Amino acid sequence: MPRLAPSILSADFGRLAQDLQMIEAAGAQVVHVDVMDGHFVPNITIGPVGAQAVSHNSALPLDVHLMISDPEKYLDAFIAAGAAWLTFHIEATDHAHRLAEHIKGAGVRAGVSINPGTPVSSLEAILKYVDYVLVMTVNPGFGGQSFIDGSLEKIAAVRDLIEIVNPAVEIEVDGGITTSNAAEVLAAGADTLVAGSAVFGADDPAGAVREFLDLF
Repeated sequence: MPRLAPSILSADFGRLAQDLQMIEAAGAQVVHVDVMDGHFVPNITIGPVGAQAVSHNSALPLDVHLMISDPEKYLDAFIAAGAAWLTFHIEATDHAHRLAEHIKGAGVRAGVSINPGTPVSSLEAILKYVDYVLVMTVNPGFGGQSFIDGSLEKIAAVRDLIEIVNPAVEIEVDGGITTSNAAEVLAAGADTLVAGSAVFGADDPAGAVREFLDLF
């Protein structure tokens, strides 16, 4: 069964606890937290303290996406903050295997993310060691962007590589996901959809969550 992971990047931080309760009540299965450092991507969001606040205000698994340089320096802090899923970028480290093993050794699901301009082949060596691949379908750094043309083919290519190397690996997709393209993204091979503005920017965010789930 596919999962929906609303991203708090587009939430109202002045009422974050209420928004988290709302998406949980509407049926979301995961809450997605985008961590940006202003270096790996051109934006700054929250750190471990912010992630811990999300964890304390939601019973949903915390899906932490590290869009940061030197991710190995911060794994333990986000694990301690309550991450149930923890994703690093293949472009941000020369030690992907070490990071994946460290995350899994802490009892956390390990994910590796790939930017739109990075070839799918860069994932081959790490697929035996992760639980999921996070395919970026926008250039990371900002919410509200449009789904990049050609991303469906890239998701399908990641799925094909997974089937060869480690069929147990799941695919998460983040960037420009809406109820209009969700079915195609799932058909291309996705298991988990990250949606920010399509949920929290909707007139009825709870209704948007239910509309996504109806597509599953």
